[in-house]
Amino acid sequence: MLIGLDIGSTSVKAALFDMNGAVLDHWSRPYPTERPAAGMVEQDPQYWLDGIRDAIDALLVGCNPANIRAVGLCSQVNTDVFVNRAGKPLAPAITWQDIRAGAEAAALDALIDPSEKRAWWGAELPIGASHVLAKMMWFAKNHPDLWARTHQVLSARDFCLLHLTGQAVSDPISSFGQVGLDHRYIEALIDRVPGAAGKLPPLRHFTEIAGDMALGSSGRKVPVVTGTMDAWGNLFGCGVFRPGQGMYVSGTSEILALAGSERIGAPGIVTFATIEGLVVNAGPTQSGADSLRWWAATARVEPTAVPALAGHASRNDRPILFLPHLEGERAPLWDSEIRGAFIGLDSRAAGPEFALALLEGVALAARHSMGSLIDAAGFTPEHMLYGGGGARSDLWSQIRADCLGMPLHRFAFTDVGCLGAAILAAVGIGAFQSIADAVPAMTSVERVFEPDPLRAARYDAMFDAYLRAIDALRPIGLIRTDRPQ
Repeated sequence: MLIGLDIGSTSVKAALFDMNGAVLDHWSRPYPTERPAAGMVEQDPQYWLDGIRDAIDALLVGCNPANIRAVGLCSQVNTDVFVNRAGKPLAPAITWQDIRAGAEAAALDALIDPSEKRAWWGAELPIGASHVLAKMMWFAKNHPDLWARTHQVLSARDFCLLHLTGQAVSDPISSFGQVGLDHRYIEALIDRVPGAAGKLPPLRHFTEIAGDMALGSSGRKVPVVTGTMDAWGNLFGCGVFRPGQGMYVSGTSEILALAGSERIGAPGIVTFATIEGLVVNAGPTQSGADSLRWWAATARVEPTAVPALAGHASRNDRPILFLPHLEGERAPLWDSEIRGAFIGLDSRAAGPEFALALLEGVALAARHSMGSLIDAAGFTPEHMLYGGGGARSDLWSQIRADCLGMPLHRFAFTDVGCLGAAILAAVGIGAFQSIADAVPAMTSVERVFEPDPLRAARYDAMFDAYLRAIDALRPIGLIRTDRPQ
């Protein structure tokens, strides 16, 4: 058996798999995210460790620990922890949604010539507020005493590996913003941030064994692979293993990716270094299910009830347009200053209409990213391989297919990050020779959502309005002049 762990943006998820990828048991638990000030989004790293401990114990109930062969791990990326020499956090983790370092990111970006970016990454990738070097700059400026005590700056996955195995390691894919096409740290970039050199963990391939960890109170030790970022764990768990395939994972944010064989690139899209024969182009948005979390808290309903509530609204009436830019937007805009909005309200608008607008607005953001992804990859896939927590809603799945105008193939186990982590573990211990062998053997599609051609006109018109609204409302983000300190 294999255990796959996913340290997500809102919860720890874990699952027990056999070597064919069948789910034998699964477990999850949410943890809190704090927003202490405008633009600041933080988590306590101890919740990640507690979740892993309790997940392992829960999965071992009725299971012989001797049958567990390995553990795989993936996690949210661009969530960083500043730790001392003992590996203890000096402050709460600064998550990928946090935009406090926007000014520092802009200052660092201005120091980099476009030709340097092309040489490093093969594309002119932006330095955004979630970049670890921008966070280092902010931390050094605002907490110089803690910065002086900082031994390492670790991603969520790196931090967990440190406490599970005693070794803090990362992989070139998770560290894409500071790693070049040669899978090595870009010293010329890191040296532009005083004190940053030496604070990032060593790099290993994501199927390489990072060390051994104890399986709860059983005392049995098993190998743990280095693992990777959640987007790539999702990629493999969604069945992507060859060029020409596409992935759509709905979680706290929407992550879309196309795997090609050529390095083309496009503005606003992250094109990763070639690995496993794949040139992966990714377009992560800023807010997917997180929009539902926000509105559900405001409306005092459970987030899981929002899709059902939306089902009571008509998709034939004039729509309400929702822009899900509650914390700015990532792909393809990379603008931390724009803000969200509901547009087109009338006095009949009630809970169901707002809920439907949320589902459609998130789908429109995915369509926005998809257009740039197709440019970056140089092809349009026949369908998208589809998973994640948001994929559990049939209505939302159909809305996404209708909005994209593309079939979505939903996987039988929607927590695809856990499965992707287990796939990496299987390859790491030699159960399969390669990712290309393991992925098709361990994944399966449960249902296909075909786009309804009668909905095409609705979503074409909404998308046009969506793009116009972004431009019209962008000045609102510039009104606020204060910055979190």
